Amino acid sequence: MIDPDLVQWTRPTGDRAGTPLLVALHGVGSDEHDLLALAPALPPAWTIASLRAPLPWGGGHSWYPLGTPGSPELGPVDAAVEEVLGWVDGVAADHPRIGLLGFSQGGSMALQLLRARPAGFAFAVSLSGFVVPGVTDSRDEAVAAVRPRVFLGHGDLDPVIPGDATARTAVWAAEHTDVTVRAYEGLPHAVSAAELADVSAFIGG
Repeated sequence: MIDPDLVQWTRPTGDRAGTPLLVALHGVGSDEHDLLALAPALPPAWTIASLRAPLPWGGGHSWYPLGTPGSPELGPVDAAVEEVLGWVDGVAADHPRIGLLGFSQGGSMALQLLRARPAGFAFAVSLSGFVVPGVTDSRDEAVAAVRPRVFLGHGDLDPVIPGDATARTAVWAAEHTDVTVRAYEGLPHAVSAAELADVSAFIGG
């Protein structure tokens, strides 16, 4: 389960109601504190809630077992998505809009959450992430009917996410979403200032 007591917020409890909410999903081996470092570069109108993934991994945490890089088993991913949706449902009444932002494995979660509820999120930002393969039900058709906004950002020197997974993700997003794709020259498996500026502009106020 998502432990609500571990969620890191950029606003105190009394200041959150009525603000748009950005749900931040960290990468493998990290934790709920990691993506808060991005907050100063993102639109201040948004309240950020950074979640801790449920599975221990190394010195940090993981949303689901790694498996083949860029191609995890679908079942555990969907199970993790359900846990995040359960947490979202507990806070959604306070926020008129909810967006998703994930890095690496968290980026794959952001896109999978969008598949689960295409009309439930204002957008999904996937940084150095990928779309999970193997979906054979009607989820992608539902996404295409809504065409939600998606931002895909990655470095051209990323040694972690296979190139075929990045290419597969761009094709999927172009077919099913209103996508913005950005590749950053010289960037490894990381987030750059230029990328953050593009994400901030994409999210808006």
